[in-house]
Amino acid sequence: MRWRGQSIDSTDAGALPGMESLDGLVRTVTTPEFAGMTFHEVAAKSALNHVPSGSAMPFDWTVNPYRGCSHACSYCFARNTHTYLDLDAGRDFDEQIVVKVNVAEVLRRELAAASWNREPVALGTNTDPYQRAEGRYRLMPEIIDALAASRTPFSVLTKGTLLRRDLPLLAEARRYVPVHLSMSIAMPDERLRQTLEAGAPTFQARLDTVRASTDAGFAVTVFLMPIVPHLTDSVPVLDDALARIAASGARRVVFGALHLRPGAREWFWQWLEREHPELVPAYRGLYPGATTYAPSGYRKMLAARVRPLLRRHGLTGGAEEEVENRPARTSRPGPVRTTARAAAATAAPAMLF
Repeated sequence: MRWRGQSIDSTDAGALPGMESLDGLVRTVTTPEFAGMTFHEVAAKSALNHVPSGSAMPFDWTVNPYRGCSHACSYCFARNTHTYLDLDAGRDFDEQIVVKVNVAEVLRRELAAASWNREPVALGTNTDPYQRAEGRYRLMPEIIDALAASRTPFSVLTKGTLLRRDLPLLAEARRYVPVHLSMSIAMPDERLRQTLEAGAPTFQARLDTVRASTDAGFAVTVFLMPIVPHLTDSVPVLDDALARIAASGARRVVFGALHLRPGAREWFWQWLEREHPELVPAYRGLYPGATTYAPSGYRKMLAARVRPLLRRHGLTGGAEEEVENRPARTSRPGPVRTTARAAAATAAPAMLF
């Protein structure tokens, strides 16, 4: 496993076979409370990740306390990052979670550097900082405190209802820096969610988290992403989802069609063939070969369906390709994620997922 670049040297005699001498591995943990999951605790060398200037990502700085994600979303664009560690992008991504146990300590040191210019930092742009592991490791409170203490603005994008635990801390941090919250909520049908996002909270639980965040004074953006062709893209489904989102107190919605990046592509196709074989021919037409993005014709059709519904329910926002607040680093269409610079400048940041 290629962990040398992010961690310090350590050895764990109790590690899983083949993982005994990984650089930076402090220990490997399994626990009955997290059946089927393994946590690989590492001591990280760095916490702030600077996005390369040539990247398609529209933000500059991120912090990712975890690698891998127990939400187990079949479509997750970050799946392929697990292969950098010689783990697979499928079940390993869901069950083998890398935990940077010293991330807050390292972050405080980096934020204290004279060279740090207090640029906005995005959390939740790779894997979810409020996934189940956070209930055990509690890394986010110290991360929030470090960012606020250094007067560094930040944004959080999550599917995790554990965000509610930290709302008092986030509200306190907002006294000193801009703090922006976004919730990803895409599967209103619970049976579909149980197969496509098997480890994620329910649609309603996430709506309840939006309501709690709104009640705490945050203007929450909701990501209705991904909209899954032929499964969640009908007008009745979208209308119901947006009505419920508006009732939760959200002010802004960003929507977009399914992306199929390498790693996610292979895992999603297995899911589709198993759960909805009748849709395989349609998907071959929408995502032929190594195609990542839905065709422009489909995206235009989707926007034509959603825009009137946004107006009907009093929501602002728009399609993922419409909401960027600065030029993309590349001209090709791409996945929407947190625009960190924009987040610092506006009350409702452009969140690109």
